[in-house]
Amino acid sequence: MNRVRSFTMAAALTAVLAGGVAFAQGPGGGRRGPGGPVGRGGGLPLRGLNLTDAQQEQVKTVRQQYREQNRAAAEKLRAALDAQRTAVATVPVDESAIRATTQALAEAQTEMALQQARVYAEVYALLTPEQQEQVKKLQSERRMRAQQLRQRGQQRRQSRQG
Repeated sequence: MNRVRSFTMAAALTAVLAGGVAFAQGPGGGRRGPGGPVGRGGGLPLRGLNLTDAQQEQVKTVRQQYREQNRAAAEKLRAALDAQRTAVATVPVDESAIRATTQALAEAQTEMALQQARVYAEVYALLTPEQQEQVKKLQSERRMRAQQLRQRGQQRRQSRQG
């Protein structure tokens, strides 16, 4: 059970780290466009919004303002994950170390999520009401596609078992 939980946390953390690292790279840092909370993943789909040149500059400024904070949060997250992995792999089992490193990992994940939320909110505020409505529509479509993919995966697993 602990291994499953640890694996699940590691997978979730990897996803968060990928977003944080992509975000820290800034505009054009990732091959598919801006990363982190504004770009791909669970955040703002800016690509389809036809941002004005002024809005693009403002988004770039917001990213630059948070770049160092996001890098620091991502590094803390990586260190916390490494510490937890080490604690989990230690024999004999040291429950207090696992609990402490897991708590530190949760705190690092929280800090990363807060950083992403701050950037998201600032960039969202730069959008026109029409663009904000478009964001809501695009996010809803994204959630529906993700749900459909999860359902297909569940159906495949069930058909393999049956």
